[in-house]
Amino acid sequence: MFRFIVLRLGTLVRLLRARRSRLLENLALRRQLAVLMRRHPKPRTGLLDKLFWVAVRRFWFGWKQSLIVVTPETVVRWHRAGFRLYWRLISRARTQVGRRQTSPEVRELIFRMVVENPTWGAPRIHGELLMLGFDLSERTISGWMKRAPRDPEPAKRWLAFLRNHREAIAAMDFFAAPTITFGVLYCFFVISHDRRRILHFNVTKHPTSIWIIQQLWEAFPFESASRFLIFDRDAKYGLEVPVAVRSLKMSPVRTSFESPWQKGVAERWIESSRRDWLDRIIAVNERHLKRLLSEYVRYYHEDRTHLGLGKGTPNCRTRSRASGRVLSQERLDGFHHRYDRAA
Repeated sequence: MFRFIVLRLGTLVRLLRARRSRLLENLALRRQLAVLMRRHPKPRTGLLDKLFWVAVRRFWFGWKQSLIVVTPETVVRWHRAGFRLYWRLISRARTQVGRRQTSPEVRELIFRMVVENPTWGAPRIHGELLMLGFDLSERTISGWMKRAPRDPEPAKRWLAFLRNHREAIAAMDFFAAPTITFGVLYCFFVISHDRRRILHFNVTKHPTSIWIIQQLWEAFPFESASRFLIFDRDAKYGLEVPVAVRSLKMSPVRTSFESPWQKGVAERWIESSRRDWLDRIIAVNERHLKRLLSEYVRYYHEDRTHLGLGKGTPNCRTRSRASGRVLSQERLDGFHHRYDRAA
């Protein structure tokens, strides 16, 4: 009995010594890892390292206390990435599912029918394809019809029509400009479509229909009005402005709701004036803003080239001869410049 007790005590002492040795060994290894982390703050972990920690996380509850190189959140992220990769691999379809793909021959035939028969719809084209022995649904044909390349000829004809009639078209619009005292001023302008010229502009705090009518009279004096005047459906125009436009022997053309592209020339000038000048300064008051607009309109007419005018200017700026020294002239307080050759 005494020997059994001694044997048990010896075994316990050895176990405690072995546990003590393991603890000291773990402490020494952790210390070395800490030194390694100071030398290499971001150690690289390979695929086997990631798989090892993901497996250890599954079978060992105390895995968090042994982590030094990476954080527990990183191991969890690795596990989720592996989960997504696993299901992505087993979810790959080995056989084609769903509808059969439309052959290139059928697609080209649908596009050809759309171009050659502009009035045909999906049912008519579907009937023709059935007669030719192609078995596909009408819904498929409708989807491919939306992707058919459009004939550029109608757009070209409309562009030619607008160019031929642009001398008879003008547009008017408003845009707002903030002041240094956080107020809002409204800039009104009338622009001609033929040479993009600003026929008239003004600034006010309170735009009314009566004030707009007065501006139209100043913009078109002595029966020099255009044939058509384009403007949007702003409530400021009221019912009086269209009547005044007709009294000037012009046809008022109001754009559709939320369709700024229908008065693209006016919208383009607003964008140019903001980007070139008004977004770079702060207006003090109504008089100051009107002077700034006057300077920009002068620069816009005489110096600034326009893509819509074949890189020309509204006032038909003449080209310099290809000789002589190039001179630079400041415009708009040095924000822009004009370049000419010395005589």
